[in-house]
Amino acid sequence: MAALIERLNDLPADSFDALVAESEQAGWRFLRRLTEEWASGANRFDRPGEALLAALVGGRVIGVCGLNVDPYAAAPCVGRVRHLYVLSAYRRLGFGRRLVGEVIGAARGRFDSLRLRTDNPAAAQLYERLGFRRCAGVAECTHLMELPRRRDRGPG
Repeated sequence: MAALIERLNDLPADSFDALVAESEQAGWRFLRRLTEEWASGANRFDRPGEALLAALVGGRVIGVCGLNVDPYAAAPCVGRVRHLYVLSAYRRLGFGRRLVGEVIGAARGRFDSLRLRTDNPAAAQLYERLGFRRCAGVAECTHLMELPRRRDRGPG
């Protein structure tokens, strides 16, 4: 099944309704929070290095994943993977892996590391398969990925 991964600059009306409804039925509120923060302007994924990505099948949004500057880190070179969700009918087909892979790609060259927090064991396994490692003792963080250091170009 082919999907297009697209960077969103806007949240078209109703495009996230199915994601929000399904996630809330499962007890997750983070997609409702994403849409509310977008509507209020609190988080539009528009700071340097940030991105909101959607997986689309036949023009329908079936998954989402975001990248923010980590609000819990003291340094702006730490990114945070946010709001990964794929509709249940489309899971185990590689869409989550593709979304997170695109987020990692977008983070390279801008962030030195990526952090995230998940309470979902299946999501934790996905992140670990993609190279994140469990971390302990870091506030609001269950998983971490160090990215290759950016090389500063000197003279010559």
